[in-house]
Amino acid sequence: MSTVRHGPPSRPSGKGAQLRRANFTRIWSKAIKDAKLSGFHFHDLRHTGNTFASQSGATLRELMNRMGHSTTRAALIYQHTAMERDRAIADALGKLAEEALSKQDPDGSGT
Repeated sequence: MSTVRHGPPSRPSGKGAQLRRANFTRIWSKAIKDAKLSGFHFHDLRHTGNTFASQSGATLRELMNRMGHSTTRAALIYQHTAMERDRAIADALGKLAEEALSKQDPDGSGT
């Protein structure tokens, strides 16, 4: 009989042991220092990943599953970001269309 796991899977540390907060912080801090990044937090990766997922078309339920949330509150934050991006894309497409049309009919006569 198989056991259903709830929560994140175990992630091994560099030495093969389960990654715990104490050794993760040490490893993460070294990686940030080596990369010469400041003010960058591990949670920033989660936010970026979920923003990209939303922009890629993930549904509200898919975002909730990715984040491990049972309510829509947090997932809606990422969908809002995608809607803002959608508006920017639509505006840029409109501008390109106007430019293309003006090149076809520079005097606006319609002929």
